[in-house]
Amino acid sequence: MSEKTRREFARTAGAGLLVLAPQAARGFPAGSAITIGVIGCGNRGMYVSGLFAKNEFARIAALCDIYDDKLQAAAQKYSGAKTFKNYKDLLATDVDAVLITTPAYLHPEHFEAAVAARKHIFMEKPVAVNAAGCRRVIEAAKKADPTKRITVGYQQRYGKDYRKAYEIVRSGELGPIKMVRAAWLGGGPPIATGHPPEQERVRNWFFYRELSGDILVEQDCHNIDVVNWFTGAHPIRVTGYGSRQVRHYGDIFDNVACTFQFADGVIFSYSANQFRTPGFQDVSETFICEKGAINVSRRGYTVWREKGPPERVETNYDITLDAVNEFIEGIRTGKLENAAFWAAESTLTAVMALEACVRGREVTWDAISRA
Repeated sequence: MSEKTRREFARTAGAGLLVLAPQAARGFPAGSAITIGVIGCGNRGMYVSGLFAKNEFARIAALCDIYDDKLQAAAQKYSGAKTFKNYKDLLATDVDAVLITTPAYLHPEHFEAAVAARKHIFMEKPVAVNAAGCRRVIEAAKKADPTKRITVGYQQRYGKDYRKAYEIVRSGELGPIKMVRAAWLGGGPPIATGHPPEQERVRNWFFYRELSGDILVEQDCHNIDVVNWFTGAHPIRVTGYGSRQVRHYGDIFDNVACTFQFADGVIFSYSANQFRTPGFQDVSETFICEKGAINVSRRGYTVWREKGPPERVETNYDITLDAVNEFIEGIRTGKLENAAFWAAESTLTAVMALEACVRGREVTWDAISRA
């Protein structure tokens, strides 16, 4: 990865960065609905598109999936939307924006095509499943139309309470970050059944490392992105282990433990599993600072300061809604971003961790960025 790209990461890694493009200063025409094309009509695609449909300024206008059952179900949900089996045909239409919710290994290909079609893009994370895919997304992002908004579904960056927690840390009131701990301890997705054998790998793509990037890249990249965001940097090295303790399907880990180190010496300890332990879950990030600490999750945050009781703030909704609504509002008002750069950085950090777990030895940022 070039020094220029690293500088681009640093420039675009701010909290909810909004860039006003002069070419788009007048925004989207008043009174017009932003038309959305959905590429990938699986569970996540139907859920996130439902959030788009709740926005009064958006309309689901086109749908694409390679499987007839998924496409038919989506068409029933969004009456009047055009349907396609080939994503290139959807991109050739006049939809204003696309929601890319296809299997993770397809994200670089679909992102490249959406950039070339000059659409506003909301793409699910991760941006890719390996280092080569991350570089492919970065190169495509460099060619993006500056009048288009590009958002990636690392929704914590858009969550209102996550941003409040970020501001507390970055304000310096707790002092510099001295240690980080994060975890995703909880269940995994269900296994799809009832399809022909030849469709197995794609229907259950999450459970195959080559297609999903394993749990570290597909799921745990969320925690890793938050840590990169709050620290304003990426780790320079990582060691880790992964194993399969309860999973008897596919080829991905069901638990991992990693230790990252940043250039300034700060240690980031990470653990994750998909054990489906009844009644227990920990999906959060904790920043231990010189004068206090803060734990943040999609359920809210808690701050411990040198004096006084802990401050607790609860979040009682899915913060994906914040990401969706800001995407629509950004298009309407001309407040644009190209999130692909920092999203690729966070994805590549997760890829680095996966490589360490698979190889059983330390992997550095310099090595993975050149892989």
